Amino acid sequence: MRRQKISIIGVGKVGENVAYLSAVLGLGDMCLFGRHKGGLEPAKAKAIDLKQMAVLMGRDIHIEGVSYDVEGFRALEDSSVVVITAGIPRRGSMSREELLSENIKILRKFTDAIREYAPHSVVIVVSNPVDILTYTTIQLTGFDHRKVVGMAGVLDSARFKTYVRRTVDISYSDIRALVLGTHGDFMVPVMSNSFIGNKPLEEVLSAKEIDEVIEETRLGGGSIVKLMGTSAYYAPAASVVLMLEAIINDRGRVLPCSAYLAGEVAKHYEAEDICIGVPVVLGKEGIRDYELINLSGYEKREFLRSVNSIRKFTQLAKSMI
Repeated sequence: MRRQKISIIGVGKVGENVAYLSAVLGLGDMCLFGRHKGGLEPAKAKAIDLKQMAVLMGRDIHIEGVSYDVEGFRALEDSSVVVITAGIPRRGSMSREELLSENIKILRKFTDAIREYAPHSVVIVVSNPVDILTYTTIQLTGFDHRKVVGMAGVLDSARFKTYVRRTVDISYSDIRALVLGTHGDFMVPVMSNSFIGNKPLEEVLSAKEIDEVIEETRLGGGSIVKLMGTSAYYAPAASVVLMLEAIINDRGRVLPCSAYLAGEVAKHYEAEDICIGVPVVLGKEGIRDYELINLSGYEKREFLRSVNSIRKFTQLAKSMI
């Protein structure tokens, strides 16, 4: 039986941990793409290391590494899913516009190759700003928008659950939490669709506790940067693998992802021609369907703030591509 193939572009901390967790789970064959750096080839080295680990764990999967700036991207052929983690973080006095411009330049190298060698793949975008780069990936590949999703809400919802758990002594398995909107300052923890056991979150936590949980969720990524000097990677990688597993095994799982809004979905969320975090049903073809969540008045206002924030940068991205 032919195993499915996962290609991971970018073998920094997030990319290598996506590969590690995918190997542990035996999700499929893998190809790691990284740059040749000063005579070193980290993608090849990590692929060898991971393959030997897979042998020890009894996982019959093939893992290879490619230095794409030397060998190109032909090894993308036959990929079921392509995960893009490559990009640069915002540094020093760099503006958001400069960051977006640089990451679009980087992204263009990959989208051209994906279109040429993996035209039937599903693409998961992890690079930031994820909502804008997910939109840009759709434009540059020319793929059906259901074949391209961004990783955002899965991670943000996990952080939401983490902070709820600090307040209520109950298993994470019995906490249902949902975060929509942009992956950033304007994310929207959705209280009306969040539960502890069978009780709405708003019936269990006080207003003060809810405000604290929302604030901690929004600052969750930034708090890690302050402590470590760089972005998180274990939880983002696990979030990607949750999405990967749903796609590879055609689970039909409902997960919050950055997705393109059009038609009935855009009308429901009052947001068209952007990518933003909403619940989608993920399967082997990418987005199988969208979940239309009814938001409270406050949540709708917060969501539209998120929409306006994304729309401005989407217009900027359009001018760059």
